[in-house]
Amino acid sequence: MNKKSASFFNKKTASPGLFIKRKEFIQLGSLATASLMMPKFLKALESNAAVPAGNKVVVVLQLSGGNDGLNTVIPVRNDIYYKLRPGLGVQKNKALSLTDEVALHPSLSALKALYDEGNMAILNNVGYPNPDRSHFRSMDIWHSASQSSEYWNNGWIGRYLDAQCHGCDKPTQALEVDDVLSLALKGEQNNALAVKDPRRLFGTSNEKYFRDINKNYGDDHHDEKPVDYLYKTLSETLSSADYIFKQSRLHPSSGSYPNTDLGSGLKTIASLIFSDINTKVYYISLGSFDTHVGQDAQQGRLFTQMSEAIKSFTDDLKKNGRMEDVLLFTFSEFGRRVAQNASNGTDHGTANNMFLISGGLKRKGILNAMPDLEDLNQGDLKYNVDFKSVYATILEKWLSADSSRILKARYSMMDFI
Repeated sequence: MNKKSASFFNKKTASPGLFIKRKEFIQLGSLATASLMMPKFLKALESNAAVPAGNKVVVVLQLSGGNDGLNTVIPVRNDIYYKLRPGLGVQKNKALSLTDEVALHPSLSALKALYDEGNMAILNNVGYPNPDRSHFRSMDIWHSASQSSEYWNNGWIGRYLDAQCHGCDKPTQALEVDDVLSLALKGEQNNALAVKDPRRLFGTSNEKYFRDINKNYGDDHHDEKPVDYLYKTLSETLSSADYIFKQSRLHPSSGSYPNTDLGSGLKTIASLIFSDINTKVYYISLGSFDTHVGQDAQQGRLFTQMSEAIKSFTDDLKKNGRMEDVLLFTFSEFGRRVAQNASNGTDHGTANNMFLISGGLKRKGILNAMPDLEDLNQGDLKYNVDFKSVYATILEKWLSADSSRILKARYSMMDFI
């Protein structure tokens, strides 16, 4: 709750048949803050029909902090790579070979298996013009899908919700598995829901005093005072929490997942996918990949978590016949510089790689050339694939949406799906 709202509740506030103390309003404000991202259409979905088989779903995995792409997809026969990374370069005999010249980080065994099965593609040299090396600014650019010279306060998935849910009788929705909603999922009219655990949100929303507040408030309040807005968002939260929780219980995943935040989050996503809830986009993050110091251990630890969680998730999808319908892709706000620094780490760079994982890929394997280490921009990789073309392709070909309307420009289509 911001200072302005808090000052409004500095004494008892009257409501028909109910007095709520400041402490309770702080609790109410906390729940309402979590639900400000709630799409208004969720209540209408309480009487939903099952989504037909073949419903396409996107899972976005954000590698926060700027993952080092060169030690992720490794040019194991490139002498420049080893010359500029004498301590950090991953030796060929330790890496997971994909081709004679390319290998994966040794902690990504599950991704190696997906590659061998034909369920993964790798896109190299992804970025955008005039790159920014600030975590916050570069992440905003990726989230909003703006040009580096533009500042937008809404995201590409949020605008997807705006476009798809305008006047529709069966609207789509998005969920972020986190406590805070990312810019990517905030639209101009609609926002996604950020929820880490449907059971916990359901339990909190069903505490007696929240229900009493909602019951005593009634439906005859239509002004725009801060308290009325809190009551309104509380009411939407109660309805939405019930719906999300009940859907997550319809077909809970029976798969074995690692006891990590990413593992738990992907298990929640799998359970919702199997329930046929009408959710088209899921968003989840892993980090931090900001490896200025001691990169090898930190990246290896995070990649182990990522590999184990993705293996459990994709095994679950295969077992339940949904591998063809789900597209998981990874991104990071930027890559790292080609040369290692003096602290056995790497500093902020530019272009990077992306993983595309699905049973529905039309092109598989390594989709384009590896980075050219002989043609750098002051020590940084040059991008040759605009990430907005990836978004446009997913929006058009996977989600059947108008990408030019959502991205506010037309970008070339790619052929991986």
